[in-house]
Amino acid sequence: MKISYNWLKKYVACELPAHEVGKLLTEIGLEVEHEEVHESLKGGLAGLVIGEVKTCAKHPNADRLSVTTVDVGGERLLNIVCGAANVAVGQKVVVATEGATLYPFTGEPFQIKKSKIRGEASEGMICAEDEIGLGSSHEGIMVLPAEIKIGTPAADYFKIYKDIVFEIGLTPNRADAISHMGVARDLVAAINIRNKPASLLTLSVPKAGNYSTGTKAEIEVSIQNPEACKRYCGVTLSGIKVQESPQWLKDSISAIGLRPINNIVDATNFVMHETGQPLHAFDASEIKGGKVIVRKAKAGETLVTLDGLERKLNTDDLMICNEKEAMCIGGVYGGINSGVKDTTTKIFIESAYFDPSHVRKTARRQGLHTDASFRFERGVDLGNTPYAMRRAADLILEMCKGATVSAEQDVCPVKAEARVLDYSPAFGRKLLGHEVSDSEMETIITQVGIKILSKNGDWKLALPTYRMDITTQNDIVEEVARFYGFNNIPIPPTIKLPMVHSKGVRADKVYEEISLLLNGNGFSEIMNTSLTSSRFGIDSSSVRLANPLSSDLDIMRGAMLNNGLVCINRNQNNQQPDLKLFEFGRTYTKTEKGFSEEEHLSLWMTGCRAKEAWNKKTDAVDFYLLKGYVEQILKKVAGRTAWDETVLSGNDNLTGLVFSAKGKTLVTFGTVSQSVLKNHDIKGEVYYADFNWKNILSLISAKQEIKEIVRFPLVSRDLALVIEKNVQFAQLKQLALQSEKELLKEVSVFDVYEGDKVEQGKKSYALRFVLQSEHKTLTDKEIDKVMEKLIKVYEEKAGAIVRTK
Repeated sequence: MKISYNWLKKYVACELPAHEVGKLLTEIGLEVEHEEVHESLKGGLAGLVIGEVKTCAKHPNADRLSVTTVDVGGERLLNIVCGAANVAVGQKVVVATEGATLYPFTGEPFQIKKSKIRGEASEGMICAEDEIGLGSSHEGIMVLPAEIKIGTPAADYFKIYKDIVFEIGLTPNRADAISHMGVARDLVAAINIRNKPASLLTLSVPKAGNYSTGTKAEIEVSIQNPEACKRYCGVTLSGIKVQESPQWLKDSISAIGLRPINNIVDATNFVMHETGQPLHAFDASEIKGGKVIVRKAKAGETLVTLDGLERKLNTDDLMICNEKEAMCIGGVYGGINSGVKDTTTKIFIESAYFDPSHVRKTARRQGLHTDASFRFERGVDLGNTPYAMRRAADLILEMCKGATVSAEQDVCPVKAEARVLDYSPAFGRKLLGHEVSDSEMETIITQVGIKILSKNGDWKLALPTYRMDITTQNDIVEEVARFYGFNNIPIPPTIKLPMVHSKGVRADKVYEEISLLLNGNGFSEIMNTSLTSSRFGIDSSSVRLANPLSSDLDIMRGAMLNNGLVCINRNQNNQQPDLKLFEFGRTYTKTEKGFSEEEHLSLWMTGCRAKEAWNKKTDAVDFYLLKGYVEQILKKVAGRTAWDETVLSGNDNLTGLVFSAKGKTLVTFGTVSQSVLKNHDIKGEVYYADFNWKNILSLISAKQEIKEIVRFPLVSRDLALVIEKNVQFAQLKQLALQSEKELLKEVSVFDVYEGDKVEQGKKSYALRFVLQSEHKTLTDKEIDKVMEKLIKVYEEKAGAIVRTK
């Protein structure tokens, strides 16, 4: 939000320089993100003065040049070589002195330097209007009236408007500060509280309604939907003339980035930025039937808006209509025929309170985000609508002498209730953690516009209509804190923390440990939005947004996969093909009972395992690498790697495995299908794992079991089996661990063979078994007994044949 320093000084009689004002605003919560100098003419004619040509002679070495001496009010005359044919003795001219930077009407800026032109010294430049950006003419130098005093800065003569503009990062709750008066109100309070001037400052609010009205309202107002429009004020001005705005008005609105249009539109824009109340000036001749009707749109109704687009309206959109048709989308945008035209002689000024929720939803539906909707969405001051209307009428009457005013309309079907809040100073001190006296609190509270009705025990406070953000005691404490000064609240020398014994699992600790594990293995953490696009897939469980900000972000994500793939696509497009990514996030689905929200940990891998190097082979990532990382995470969390393992089925996005425990899915992982990758325009394979974080945390035991390190050696034995092709390693591993629970520690496969040396429809697995006793060194006899048991189990339950060759 742009706030003009010159505007602020109209409402606050302070002499603080702009940078001090910016610092003070930031300290009270209106953060000034940027300050910039605004000038009505670029460069502000800095370094340019009014001079008088004292002598003028032909250049000895150039027929078209003149050698002049010019008095600019300095200690001596300046020697200037001039190329203009109309230069002459006695002329008052604009002189650019050494070091000045000129911003011409066309072309790049340039700096004036001492130089020699065809052998003659030149210490400045006598300027034409196009050379300093004042116009486009280059017919000769500018010759000014003779009475102008020599040495007058050109900026003063040409009345260059200068201002300092603050860019304020306003928080959404501070609707009262979306205006120059709102910021000025806080500035007055800050100066009175912080600087403690001998004479307290007051907010200087311009008087409004300085006119006589007729006895009859020319335009009748009717509100059919009071829940969407709580107040509507209007007045008709007749005999107006649409013309160019006066210079002061053009300069004022230009400083904050608005383009001057005409005196009527500029006046309403000025008042909106002055008071925070959006206004609209209708061409009264377009209000058919002499009635303004505020109602919801009818089914199938359309409106051509100011941008020339025909918009299909929703039955919840609030419309400003005449007796025959809609004229505007209330609080959002005007219709193409509703605005002021060059031929307009009668206008109707609208100043209304539109419900923030209605405006916000309509603006999202229609894809319109205007200065008006920005303010109405946050909530304007219900009590300020008549003042803003009268202020605009005053400005227009000043510019249109002889215009007349009808009787005013103020339709207010929903009366604003008086808002009273109980406040305990003791509670305030406790929340602040600092002793602020009652008198200091009283000063701050009254300075921000809140009245103290009584101070018997808890204080009773009457809240102004413009502070709708204040609803609880906490909000009052916030006001006290920001004006007392956060920097004035000391940090205590000691911090007291209660000793809390946690009986459950600390999820944040597990999160940190898993993050460190993945970081150590070359993964980078990503943080995606919880929104995604329906073009990646949608079903009955998808959670649609009622008012999406973008068509690409129109549903809540039901799975983590797609957001990570979008990230991979962007990285590949930026020449970053080798990626290992992980994200902790949430998914959202719709169920019969309502909405479900689940926490997940997801991994994505694509490209090469490591960056290419001269001494390192760059192998591609694969499914087994991902499986290793999955097992590492499970081992880190639960201390073991043996889980119920099944082949993933019924998932069109992924081909892989599922690890589960006690009927709960722990992780699903595998290779992302090519159809999904094609939809994301991703090159190469992508491997993906999705952990159900709640189920993962359930694996952790509150009791930590500590075991002595086994001192006896491990023994390994190998076994080659011929089995059916459809038998998975997971089945063989499970059979082994079930048959020998005491001594068998690990089962792995180190070779798989399918070819002419085994029967068709079968394959050969080479398995390695690791055995260990916690109590003694195993003998060959004990090891052979275990192996015989395993062979028997495989033969009987897996139909395996042991290979001896």
